[in-house]
Amino acid sequence: MKAFVVKKYGKKETLHLTDVSVPAIKENEVLVQIHSAGVNLLDSIMKWGNFKLFLPYKTPFVNGHDMAGVVTKVGSKVSRFKIGDEVYSRVGDHRIGTFAQYIAVDEGDLALKPQNLTMDQAASIPLVGLTAWQALVEIGNVKKGQKIFIQAGSGGVGTFAIQLAKHLGAYVATTTSAANADWVKKLGADIVIDYKTEDFETKLKDYDLVLHSNRDPKVLEKSFRILKSGGQLISLVGPPTPEFAAEIGLPWYLKLLMKLLSSGAKKKAKKANSSFRFLFMRADGNQLGKITSLIESGVIKPVIDKLFAFEQTNDALSYVESGRAKGKVVIKVK
Repeated sequence: MKAFVVKKYGKKETLHLTDVSVPAIKENEVLVQIHSAGVNLLDSIMKWGNFKLFLPYKTPFVNGHDMAGVVTKVGSKVSRFKIGDEVYSRVGDHRIGTFAQYIAVDEGDLALKPQNLTMDQAASIPLVGLTAWQALVEIGNVKKGQKIFIQAGSGGVGTFAIQLAKHLGAYVATTTSAANADWVKKLGADIVIDYKTEDFETKLKDYDLVLHSNRDPKVLEKSFRILKSGGQLISLVGPPTPEFAAEIGLPWYLKLLMKLLSSGAKKKAKKANSSFRFLFMRADGNQLGKITSLIESGVIKPVIDKLFAFEQTNDALSYVESGRAKGKVVIKVK
């Protein structure tokens, strides 16, 4: 089969279109013929080698985390899926490889594709949908009437998180450019702040939760200052914490390193009488099934900026890296 492979880590490296073997499946896995693959900044971060510390993939490896496709083979212990099922997934860590024609996926990481979505639309959902779900529902426990600040509202996670937060009954503030302001309001945002000309700290106060996705240390500081006492800051960009290291079973020296890396953020949280949590989302087919229900009932709609042909996978990654995408970027594999 054809697949896009990371041959070596590096900022200037591109993916290589290569012939590789169709993966063999284990007893708890299914083989999926991939129709469409979602593209995420995480894919570039993996290629760059930024996460080698806790996700040490040995090169060469097939890149890609999101996909939608059709089940073509099932393992002997698989009970939830059958050949011919249309499925989607943010595949599990250490089992990535969606920039390819086929992938073996643990059945626990899969869900049936929403019936009202195309393959392209479905492939845009899993990573951003699960990120928003785990931040707002699982960790944040967002309640009706709470005030939520979602940074980068026109991005992949932002477009999904705004819709989910509104469904949960929250009052939502977000940042984007002036050109996208009306568009994110239509997604459900109550307050839209132009990040180029306005300072969100002067506009927002006493927020219950910040979904933080900006790497600028000053933005992190300001985000703590807009929280009310007892508020939560959930960061998608770090710094990673020792709690995160424990969750994924890292050795003691990495826990110690992450304790040092996150000490500044923890101090700021303590000063603001708030909590700080680093979220590195995980694959979860059951949660994805709940997201499917919201999509099929019309609560959440996918937002796709641009489609690329399979051969243009490197162009798709470059476009995501540019930060210009409104919503998601998807590759048509089949």
